[in-house]
Amino acid sequence: MKIEQIYTGCLAQGAYYITSAGEAAIIDPLREVHPYLERLEKDKVQLKFIFETHFHADFVSGHVDLSNKTKARIVYGPTAQTEFQAIIAEDNQIFEVGNIKIKVLHTPGHTMESSCYLLIDENGEEKALFSGDTLFLGDVGRPDLAQKVAEMTKEELAGLLYDSLYKKILPLKDDITVYPAHGAGSACGKNMQKETIDTLGNQKETNYALNQKDKESFIHAVTDGLLPPPAYFGMNVLMNKKGYHSFDEVLSQGLHALVPEQFEELAEASGALILDVRSNGIFAKSFIPQSVNIGLDGDFAPWVGTLIGNVNQPVLLVTDIGKEEEAVTRLSRVGFDHILGYLEGGFEAWKQSGKETDSVKRITADRFEKEIKDKEVQIIDVRKESEYSAEHVDNAYNKPLAYINEWINRINAEEHFYLHCAGGYRSMMAASILQARGYRNFTEIEGGFKAIASTDVPKSDFMCQNKILNKLD
Repeated sequence: MKIEQIYTGCLAQGAYYITSAGEAAIIDPLREVHPYLERLEKDKVQLKFIFETHFHADFVSGHVDLSNKTKARIVYGPTAQTEFQAIIAEDNQIFEVGNIKIKVLHTPGHTMESSCYLLIDENGEEKALFSGDTLFLGDVGRPDLAQKVAEMTKEELAGLLYDSLYKKILPLKDDITVYPAHGAGSACGKNMQKETIDTLGNQKETNYALNQKDKESFIHAVTDGLLPPPAYFGMNVLMNKKGYHSFDEVLSQGLHALVPEQFEELAEASGALILDVRSNGIFAKSFIPQSVNIGLDGDFAPWVGTLIGNVNQPVLLVTDIGKEEEAVTRLSRVGFDHILGYLEGGFEAWKQSGKETDSVKRITADRFEKEIKDKEVQIIDVRKESEYSAEHVDNAYNKPLAYINEWINRINAEEHFYLHCAGGYRSMMAASILQARGYRNFTEIEGGFKAIASTDVPKSDFMCQNKILNKLD
């Protein structure tokens, strides 16, 4: 028997590849299935089952493509309804894979169909729990994503989650290995540990949600402090339920090379978003007007989903040469299938064609210190509230990037402001969106708060958040 965790850092997502006696199972596969097919061929095993822990909201799973290519059966937990062929398992149903068994544990709460899969080895020993979004390391699945579908409140769903965890998971042996669907950085939880594998016994000791005195306190703990889910989550759920275009088709279309003239014409005719995935430092110096910058070298796909929202938005890509396929692949993972092509020859080809370019006014932290000394200025910090609360520039306004579509229209376009994040990745996203929407009276700070921290710019720890927000509004 072999268990391999295939972890994708950009999505903080874990898929699992399991083999035994010539057969295999895959749990929660990513959209692009070629890595799994290569493993199957290398190991000379037959894929028998594709287990899905639930209808994922933060990424599009590869279950449909993988089933079509291998004839393996897709398995969901009780109550799931799909528009493609799948086994809707019963609670406690057992599936055999080679010499091992996989037992379905229906654990509603995160979603109604959510299920964990308990692996029983060749000797009949319960060895591993593939816990999906029911149980994370340090946290549990948020109970607010399935409210509309279940016609229940988040508190009612949290109550179901409590029953699932305390009645079905906690009674299991301490030495069972827990393999969750997500780790730190995922929007599916709020308090995840950086580790990606742990024992159930350690989680019983360290996970706050598994140490509540009663159901009422559990409900309060897991529903407290939940931030609104990104807009693309609901669209990803529908794609996972209904099916989707083959990844091969999406990749073929996205890798359509366009010379500058074709690129410009298609952008105007289609209303496509020009998405520039180069690094923030390179983008700042020169880019195609109206482009939005989301760097490929960070949490690219989740930020695209969060900031663009509508997965049906047509997209044209500007990438570093050789990065086109990676960009298309990572976009497809969160359901952005309408990629019309990319700029052949990269941005350099655009410049050489003599077409118009734009830039972002960016200064160093040292320059920022000199410009604001003894002056009353506007400063916008686009980091998360928790980052801002730990330490921030005096009198800076906290406007998290994730909510830019909500606060952008409240910015006074006539009044100059400075813009920063932690290191420049997020503030350049914000800068590109601001300029695409006509805001130009600002200066972005290179290196963000990390660079500012080494200067003598006055700083503070947590202040009254509402007061600070209201000063800008």
